[in-house]
Parts: sequence; C-alpha cells; structure tokens
Amino acid sequence: MNEINELPACPVETTLSLIGDKWKVLILRDLITGTKRFGELKKSIGTVSQKVLTAQLRNMEENGLVHRKVYAEVPPRVEYSLTELGQSLKPILDALQNWGEEYKQNHEKAS
Repeated sequence: MNEINELPACPVETTLSLIGDKWKVLILRDLITGTKRFGELKKSIGTVSQKVLTAQLRNMEENGLVHRKVYAEVPPRVEYSLTELGQSLKPILDALQNWGEEYKQNHEKAS
C-alpha cells in the first residue's frame, strides 16, 4: 500500500485512488458475493483483457483489498476473495447499485 504520507489529504480522493477504476469496482462487485477463480472473474467482467485483470488484482492485493490463494495443484488453481478491508467497501458498492438503479428508472421515465 502507499505510504501514509503519499496518500491524498482528501478522504474521497484516497478512496477513489484505491477503487476508482472501472475494473476494480467490477472486481469488487463480483467478489463481494464470495470467492472466485480468475476465469470466473474474467467471464463475468467480460471485456477486460487478461493482462489488465491480472494487474488490477495484483494492485488490489498490494493495497490489502483482495486475498489471492494459490493451491499447489497441477494445473495450479488460484482463487481470489475480499479481505476484511475489501468487505468493508460493501456499503459503498450497495450505494452505487442503488443510485444506478434509481438513475436508470428515472432515465427510462424521461425517455
């Protein structure tokens, strides 16, 4: 994780620096319901490349949001889950979902 003195002074900016990327929010959305394998995440998220998904997962792991568990099997099996810190983002994700649903309903009525 970034050093404390490198974090933005604004708490909103700090949060956005950790989860403000479109892919990270979708990864959180998928992991909030439980552990997933890489292929499950890739399939669920859809248009993300393997390289970008790998980089985002590594970054989220470095920041303490995601736990990566590697099983000593052939072929190797890797599972991703949210840490306690990652789980603490659930109210934020719920608020994003609620806002998006409300926006869609109002937008459809206006059309």
